[in-house]
Amino acid sequence: MGGELQVLPKKGPRILVEKGKKEWGGAVTACFCLAGPCHCEAPGRERRRGFRMAEAPVVPVYCTGVSAQVQRERAKALGLGRHENAVRYQGQDFAALRDACLRSGSLFRDDAFPPAPASLGFKELGPGSSKTRGVQWMRPTVSKPSVFSVFILKNTHFLILGPLPSLFATQELCSRPQFIVNGATRTDICQGALGDCWLLAAIASLTLNETILHRVVPHGQSFQHGYAGIFHFQIWQFGEWLDVVVDDYLPTKDGKLLFVHSAEGTEFWSALLEKAYAKVNGCYEALSGGSTSEGFEDFTGGVTEWYDLRKPPRDLYQIILKALERGSLLGCSIDITSAFDMEAVTFKKLVKGHAYSVTGARQINYRGQALDLIRMRNPWGEVEWTGPWSDNSSEWNAVEPALRQQLMVKMEDGEFWMAFRDFLREFTRLEICNLTPDALQSRKFRKWNTRLYDGTWRRGSTAGGCRNYPATFWINPQFKIQLEEVDDDGDEAGGREPGCSFLLALMQKHRRRERRYGKDMETIGFAVYEVPPELAGQSGVHLKRDFFLANASRARSEQFINLREVSTRFRLPPGEYIVVPSTFEPNKEGDFVLRVFSEKRAGTEEMDDKIQATLPDEKVLSESEIDANFKQLFKQLAGPDMEISVTELQTILNRIIGKHKDLRTKGFSIESCRSMVNLMDKDGNGKLGLVEFNVLWNRIRNYLAVFRKFDLDKSGSMSAYEMRMALEAAGYKLNKKLHELIITRYAEPDLAIDFDNFVCCLVRLETMFRERRFPAKNPQFGQLSPRNNRV
Repeated sequence: MGGELQVLPKKGPRILVEKGKKEWGGAVTACFCLAGPCHCEAPGRERRRGFRMAEAPVVPVYCTGVSAQVQRERAKALGLGRHENAVRYQGQDFAALRDACLRSGSLFRDDAFPPAPASLGFKELGPGSSKTRGVQWMRPTVSKPSVFSVFILKNTHFLILGPLPSLFATQELCSRPQFIVNGATRTDICQGALGDCWLLAAIASLTLNETILHRVVPHGQSFQHGYAGIFHFQIWQFGEWLDVVVDDYLPTKDGKLLFVHSAEGTEFWSALLEKAYAKVNGCYEALSGGSTSEGFEDFTGGVTEWYDLRKPPRDLYQIILKALERGSLLGCSIDITSAFDMEAVTFKKLVKGHAYSVTGARQINYRGQALDLIRMRNPWGEVEWTGPWSDNSSEWNAVEPALRQQLMVKMEDGEFWMAFRDFLREFTRLEICNLTPDALQSRKFRKWNTRLYDGTWRRGSTAGGCRNYPATFWINPQFKIQLEEVDDDGDEAGGREPGCSFLLALMQKHRRRERRYGKDMETIGFAVYEVPPELAGQSGVHLKRDFFLANASRARSEQFINLREVSTRFRLPPGEYIVVPSTFEPNKEGDFVLRVFSEKRAGTEEMDDKIQATLPDEKVLSESEIDANFKQLFKQLAGPDMEISVTELQTILNRIIGKHKDLRTKGFSIESCRSMVNLMDKDGNGKLGLVEFNVLWNRIRNYLAVFRKFDLDKSGSMSAYEMRMALEAAGYKLNKKLHELIITRYAEPDLAIDFDNFVCCLVRLETMFRERRFPAKNPQFGQLSPRNNRV
């Protein structure tokens, strides 16, 4: 007898332990592996009175923050994240978990995405929602293991009273469940009560290419051989492939699957794939509403191009034919003008605001003339086009029976044909996901050169908004593309000037997963600027505001839109170009991926300032060189010992700054003053003498001049967006990561920089750069970076 065991430790909190897993809540835990050997892998096990005791394990140390990022980059450079070496999502190893379950005779239960209300959703499908009332999580086949209730008596003995009534239904969904029957087909995908038609349209397109399908749905999974209640799928996310493990508990209502299901009700690969995708995005509700291109890209790692069917290119039908031949994934939809149009059905039975898969295209001879047809599928599995060339239309009577049979004209299966001219009239948008990606606008098969960059938008430092905000636009991340080789246009040139084709795709990260926290897709886009000859060839330079005020963009994304990805194809003359990705409005935070695809070799790099500083000369002054008036002032401030301590410095500076009513300040903290003393104290006594205080005094006066220069509105504070230029004026060039850290550390919630914070920042920077210049004095500052310096 195996199964899920509820275990109470002798010390520590109550723990639920599943076979093959462990959680530790105290110094000593009890493991009830009643069926055969223990699989909890606990160190120091020994038998006592019929159960095993375990010592508390050594707590592992995990990398976080910048350290974790460095580790990820190293692993990625070694190939982690490629399809053949996918990242184990949430650290779950499918083979190890399955083998442990098979050894123990238990079925897998995924605690990382449990069969619980929180996995359904957070609002409309959240706990307590009327839409989730009566939902039961069921396995396709009977779950044999029992659940035992374990109680503790007098804090010393355990008593088993079982079985405990399960929260999960034990009846089966069908008598003989199958993972896949006779290959995956489009009829395996029927939409349920979730608004994820966009995802199901993408899954349906997967079935047209068996190679691509089995990259997502690995071979060797079954409800018979090696069944342990565990399955896995591979999903692409933001530049890397993930191997995602799920159990086979599925949400049901009245004994039927609540969400995606097969037409026959006996195949479960599509329902389990939907569950894996929901796990990656946090819950099922996060999948409601979206673009087919999201699913296309997450199942292929490809890039999607969009076509406005109101302004189609002349050769669009040929583009569709070639895309289908190459295994590209295609989807289409009808735009809506208001929320009332969402999933409204037209009189010819087309659904507005709904995602369709494009599953085929064929040119036929109809009454002596060539006619272009296109085939689509509604993921509902029903509600089909009723116009010309629909399933029961009279046009098919003029087609040879053999051809009609070949085109698989069936009744009410969600799939239908229509004339291409009607397709252009009825639908408004077409999406094509290029798998390699291929150059669909060329008659020659070509692969693109690709490059991927990760980036962030952060308030006050790198989230500058679009070109409509010239004061802040320049602080956005910048990337350079160097186009050198022109396309091999051949007979497609059509008299055009020689040019270099490339495609830019900007994708925002993790927005679906963050919906439960009130976040959604930001409105994003990008602009492309040509680098003038006088700036060509420069590297390690972040272009400033004056450049963007003086130069118009050479190209840009077709629109700023609140989709996960915006992509546009360009053809520009050879040269250097700067790409500036941004949100539409400033101060919108997020993470993004920028992908660059070029037909020919192109150089790409992130444009960021190199870290450097022009430090003030440490000229040795003598007391005789100091002004007599300053000496008299110092004598009054320092007192009898003629030295200024940290607390005295705080009093002096706050008294002086308080007289400047035009400055916004909360006063210098004791920490800031200690930093100043440490920087200026040459004899190491922890106090400032006359010469040391004179140097500090002049330094602060210079800082004040810089501060007032960049206090553009004379508010007494400086905008965080001006901090980068203010630091440059003070002699410091920093990269964007350091600027992010500085704004996080020194900016107020309204993104204002007070004078005291500005001075403190400059003092810290000077200290770090001086220690870097003389590492022997303090070896830990040998390298200036966010990892080993606290700004």
